[in-house]
Amino acid sequence: MPRRTPPDRRESILTAARTEFAARGYAGTRMEDVAARVGISKATLYLQFADKAALFRELVDWMLATRLPAALPPEMESAPPAAQLAALVRFGAGQLAQPEIAFLPRLVIGEGGNFPEMARTYHDRAVSRILTLVENIVARGVASGEFRQVDPHLAARSVAGALLLGALWKTVFEPVGAEPVEMEALAESHLDVVLNGLLAGVRE
Repeated sequence: MPRRTPPDRRESILTAARTEFAARGYAGTRMEDVAARVGISKATLYLQFADKAALFRELVDWMLATRLPAALPPEMESAPPAAQLAALVRFGAGQLAQPEIAFLPRLVIGEGGNFPEMARTYHDRAVSRILTLVENIVARGVASGEFRQVDPHLAARSVAGALLLGALWKTVFEPVGAEPVEMEALAESHLDVVLNGLLAGVRE
């Protein structure tokens, strides 16, 4: 079994892995390059992570564990669903404006067909958790009467769609000359469309 990694070394390894995956993609990332970036041997790295797939799983878990709690801080727990949804969309846009986060959707879309286990990891450990969070907010809004009678499952995917496009735009299209998109402005425009579509009484 892989040995338990000291917290400081674990963070160094995961930071190095994030840099390698972002720069080289999944196929191009090698365990020895991650080890070299940290300053340890490949054998030492394999004592901590069985293979590249295990390293990627740990990376996704670490990135969510260190960032997702800030999406809805404790003071937002009793806020109305519309306020929670707005906070979550703004948080997501801010995160996806950062290259060290935005590379993940690009990587999964670009290489998921060749590495289905990698795509499954990202779906099960990240995408599903985030969509469930959005879905629960929408469901509470529907139940309270703040939101119209919409399908929370589908609405959550609509909410996430614009942010995913923004991340892909910044990592795929902007580097080849497409007009830049400001994620903060995109979030506000998206919220205007989403909330005006969800709020009860707006369309009646």
